[in-house]
Amino acid sequence: MNQPANETNNDVLNLEKKWKNATIANNFIFYKVMHNNPDVCKELLEILLKIKIDHITMHTEESIEVDFGKKGVRLDVYAVGSSKAYNLEMQATDDGELAERSRYYQGILDVQQLNEGDDYKNLKDSYIIFICVPDIFKKGLAKYTFENLCIENPEIKLNDRAYKYFFIAKNYDKILDEKQKAFLKLVMEPDANETNSFTEKISKLVEEAKQNSQWRKQFMEWEREMAKKFREGKAEGIVEGKHEKAEESAIAWLRKGMSPEDVAECEDLPLEKVLELQKSINNKA
Repeated sequence: MNQPANETNNDVLNLEKKWKNATIANNFIFYKVMHNNPDVCKELLEILLKIKIDHITMHTEESIEVDFGKKGVRLDVYAVGSSKAYNLEMQATDDGELAERSRYYQGILDVQQLNEGDDYKNLKDSYIIFICVPDIFKKGLAKYTFENLCIENPEIKLNDRAYKYFFIAKNYDKILDEKQKAFLKLVMEPDANETNSFTEKISKLVEEAKQNSQWRKQFMEWEREMAKKFREGKAEGIVEGKHEKAEESAIAWLRKGMSPEDVAECEDLPLEKVLELQKSINNKA
């Protein structure tokens, strides 16, 4: 097996193990299963939303670019029906930004639907759905549903037809709907004996996905890229931390009367930066 020069055998073995143990809770596997089986994705949406869906068309692009110089987005599953648009995401960890992400994804779906000159009434009903392993709200619910209401009178709905759902796999035993419970339990306990025809189908598709050598290669490359970005981000954070510490020390020395030139030399900071810090100190005095 060819591997990057800086990648150790342990790294490769860890990736192999991660691929072997991957379940539907892995967002790469989730994406492949749903994206390549629209009928299964449609059925899952019907189970989670408890609605009947006429049909869905899967978005063929893995990422959506909003505009030049703007932040794009990679959606796990983006599908549209005759009057509804769906974004379905698998989230194994709490990144602390899911609320903001749901807001951004909602906007992305809306932007994708309207062309110049279209009426706003042409917007499809919009559903942002996160399937989370941890309880990100920590309130013990198995499902959190959000729509825009009037604060002064919650009985008044905005009726913008925008909905956000957060299903919590960890709390699957608290959900009443049996089909929803079975799927969430599969996310949490893939080896559980209690199954139904739908979860059995999902489990089979997961195993078939893991036999696909091309997808395995894509997974390895994707994991390596994520690890690289993490290392780069961590290194950048360390550098930023050192700079912040140096600036804090510089401020302390300036307040004690040390000259900007000496502070710049002692703390290895550009003189321009030290003069900027000194100006800031004087403005606060």
